[in-house]
Amino acid sequence: IGNTVLHILVLQPNKTFACHMYSLILSYDRNKEGPGSLELIPNNEGLSPFKLAGVEGNTVMFQYLMQKRKQNLWSFGPLSTVLYDITEIDSWAEDQSFLELIVSTKKREARHILDLTPVKELVSLKWNMYGRPYFCFLALFYILYMVCFTMCCVYRPLKPRTGNRTSSRDNTIYVQKMLQESYVAYEDELRLVGELITVIGAVVILVLEIPDILRVGAAKYFGQTILGGPFHIIVITYACMILVTMVMRLTSTTGEVVPMSFALVLGWCNVMYFARGFQMLGPFTIMIQKMIFGDLMRFCWLMAVVILGFASAFYIIFQTENPENLGQFYNYPMSLFTTFELFLTIIDGPANYDVDLPFMYSVVYFAFAIIATLLMLNLLIAMMGDTHWRVAHEQDELWRAQVVATTVMLERKLPRCLWPRSGICGREFGLGDRWYLRIEDRVDPNKHKMMRYTEAFKAQDRDNYDKGSEKLETNGDTQCKKELSALSLSRSTSRTSSHRGWEILRRNT
Repeated sequence: IGNTVLHILVLQPNKTFACHMYSLILSYDRNKEGPGSLELIPNNEGLSPFKLAGVEGNTVMFQYLMQKRKQNLWSFGPLSTVLYDITEIDSWAEDQSFLELIVSTKKREARHILDLTPVKELVSLKWNMYGRPYFCFLALFYILYMVCFTMCCVYRPLKPRTGNRTSSRDNTIYVQKMLQESYVAYEDELRLVGELITVIGAVVILVLEIPDILRVGAAKYFGQTILGGPFHIIVITYACMILVTMVMRLTSTTGEVVPMSFALVLGWCNVMYFARGFQMLGPFTIMIQKMIFGDLMRFCWLMAVVILGFASAFYIIFQTENPENLGQFYNYPMSLFTTFELFLTIIDGPANYDVDLPFMYSVVYFAFAIIATLLMLNLLIAMMGDTHWRVAHEQDELWRAQVVATTVMLERKLPRCLWPRSGICGREFGLGDRWYLRIEDRVDPNKHKMMRYTEAFKAQDRDNYDKGSEKLETNGDTQCKKELSALSLSRSTSRTSSHRGWEILRRNT
């Protein structure tokens, strides 16, 4: 019951009352330091009160709990050293990482905890010492891997076509080699090494991604933008396309260009994932993801309806015409592609003025230009501009959340020998087996003195104003003018005393 009450207090809107009641309940806890402590019992979702405060973005409760868990090591004048307990914060030995919970929650207030002590210092320590070097090395390794795969595709085994053309529009001059003909010369053996590296890389990607999908869940793993959800979809699809290409090569099946071209596009697009390691480029990847999977996905439904309707109309109009004079609409798939190009203003309206064009073509094209170019494209630009404005206002905190997600990902993937645990073991200071982070803080006494002067001056002005207001309410109309003059005199006197106090403050500074 006590543990349930603690979880309820974390969710209370009155944070000051919740902190007092939280402390009161813990004062009756008999197992304050043992494994049966109320603070260590998780709820049905596996969250302790401390983790629940982080997930809900309750910064007041989080700071209150951190103040209870810190240990003052020493202080000398304005300098002080504090040990912060990071047992539940550090993701090194946690199955359900506190940092991962913060960046994966949908509440924006939770990301404000990343700016608080000691979370900010812990993330900075992990990222600067291990995260950034490993991430940069991983980015370089992936680019070299993609260069290897691209070269294997460029020099894939082809041979001249021997069959006769069946149509005047047939433009094929090379065809794919059979498996027995693909690996004969020395250049083929060199390409085989690159292909083996590509296949091994695809298998490694699947081996690393599938356990995380099973652990987190597909909806959460692919749906969170900060965790890199769209890029996980891209890299898994890329790996599957590589394996499909390998099977088609081994079985000598024609048409390997389809999965190979998809793999090239997806593999190089995944390079944008590594932009999150740089503060200048990281927020732009967030903008691109939100525009593609937010604005563009909604817009594509409208675009598909418009293209389907007008492409059908164009095909019907030119169905009876000679395709040699105007071949952009000679069959239905070509009509769809041409209409798509017209929609995005990639090409101008196809017209051959040496022959008579159908009258309905002018009418339909006029309506298409008004709806597609003037209306829908400007609507898409406005939607993307609004998304850019929203993301630009929170780009700093989004980049910090990206850094945290990347750090947790690297810490889970890399071996323990390459990523030692951060912090100091409490046994060195007689604090048990808990781990602590040492933070040095400098307290400026002049700053606190200035704040006391400021509060004193504000209180003096406020008291004088309250006294004058009470006099105005209690006296009649005749006495009101006298009290107004007295109030103005009192206010001038308070301003004089405040001015005198500020002069004292300036001289002390």
